[in-house]
Amino acid sequence: MVIPNREWDTWRDFLTNKEISMSALTVDHLLSSLDPFSHRIQALLETLSIDLTPYQADHIALRVNDLNLAKQLHEAWLNHGDEISVNTINGRPIVVIKTRDALSFGAWSTHCVELPYPSEKTYPEQGWEHAEWVIPSSATTPEALLEDVFSLFPNLQANWNELEEKGVKVKLSSPSGEGERLANPTVAFKANGVCVKLHPVSLEQVIESENSPS
Repeated sequence: MVIPNREWDTWRDFLTNKEISMSALTVDHLLSSLDPFSHRIQALLETLSIDLTPYQADHIALRVNDLNLAKQLHEAWLNHGDEISVNTINGRPIVVIKTRDALSFGAWSTHCVELPYPSEKTYPEQGWEHAEWVIPSSATTPEALLEDVFSLFPNLQANWNELEEKGVKVKLSSPSGEGERLANPTVAFKANGVCVKLHPVSLEQVIESENSPS
């Protein structure tokens, strides 16, 4: 399913300062850029003193600033897999594609690509922006999740006060879409244009909760 033009008219005017032309960012380009993306993710994990190799990557996510580019990528990814969700989070649609072939980046692979349509925020870079992992936790709040993260990765807690001076931004949140019934708190770490997110519930479980009877 491709989202109709009329649903984007209310916020079209916000989309400015486009750094990458629509012809430059294609699915082929994104696939070829998975390797440099993985190096940046690994560098961030090393800064955090986190080893995520025992954990399955949940999904990887794009960031684009241009509405027409988002539509083109949306259409193009449908040639590589199936759309399993379109949901509204923080006022803009988030598309999830489950690819037929695994997408490998570094030590990990995933079948899920998250494509948020643009909002009024402009990103300095378009392309792969973050990767997410599910970690063992029954936490329902970001604060409780952070305690479980510290238990799993004690070196992170030991170096916690040094993260800011190393250029790492930390964000605790509880993002949710319309119809979601599962609490999925998130701890996110961002530096050098990429982001690592940890949460207790997989994206596909969240999508199943959207579709379950109320």
